[in-house]
Amino acid sequence: MNQPLLGQQAVQALGVRLRDLRRDAGLTGRQLATACSWVPSKVSKIELGKQVPTEDDIREWCLACRFPSEIADLIAAVRSIDAQYTDWRRSLKTGTRRRQRANIDAYEKTTLIRAWEPTVIPGLLQTAAYARGILSTVVDFHGIPDDVEEGVQTRMEAQRAFDRPQRRFLFLLGEGALHTLVGDRTTMGAQLRRLLEAARAPRISLGIVPLAAPYTVPRNNAFTIYDSRMVTVATYTAELTLQQRHEVAIYEKAFDRLLALAVHGEDARRLIELAINDQEEI
Repeated sequence: MNQPLLGQQAVQALGVRLRDLRRDAGLTGRQLATACSWVPSKVSKIELGKQVPTEDDIREWCLACRFPSEIADLIAAVRSIDAQYTDWRRSLKTGTRRRQRANIDAYEKTTLIRAWEPTVIPGLLQTAAYARGILSTVVDFHGIPDDVEEGVQTRMEAQRAFDRPQRRFLFLLGEGALHTLVGDRTTMGAQLRRLLEAARAPRISLGIVPLAAPYTVPRNNAFTIYDSRMVTVATYTAELTLQQRHEVAIYEKAFDRLLALAVHGEDARRLIELAINDQEEI
């Protein structure tokens, strides 16, 4: 199973958990391999994250270490590693609309949405013209069927999520997102004014992390947290859906640190207005 970088981290984390079970059982790697009728190198490969264990491997490992109570949780971890990576080539093979529809399904099951976007405006806050610029780039970059208009329509439909009174939204943007040129200057001006409206909307909290904010947490990857149930993270090749509690907790920690760096209210609106002025002066 060849996983992207973040997938490899999940495999390595699983290997550490299995290594700890072996050590708690007082077994050497060779002793565990003998008990399971494996070659000794298999144990080291699994513990170092160089090989993903099968469900049968997990069962044998836990039984040999006398920890049968860990079997269910570790098998769930293995299944999540296989399920949480959605290859963009597969999910976008028919265009962008299907992926936008998946977003709607996720929003329907969520009451608290927390999103961090360092470089562009989040989809839920996009105007149609801005969304068209984003999705056109997706189509061009991945070489997929051009269904941009259908994708834009579905992205606008997703914004009905704001209509549910019990749902809350916390958006954090990097200041650079206010200046990333998507479409033309007219598109950007309208999009930034849409942000000003969103900043005043009920149930929406909008924060902006200034460019000069201290570096207290990595800011590279955009991510969205759905309640405390799961996190989605986009890379160039795949979208990751992380559901293990320890993984979700890491992203919640990152969001809290970004939240502490962000400005809100009048200070956030001032940064948006400065970006609008920059667009109008060019």
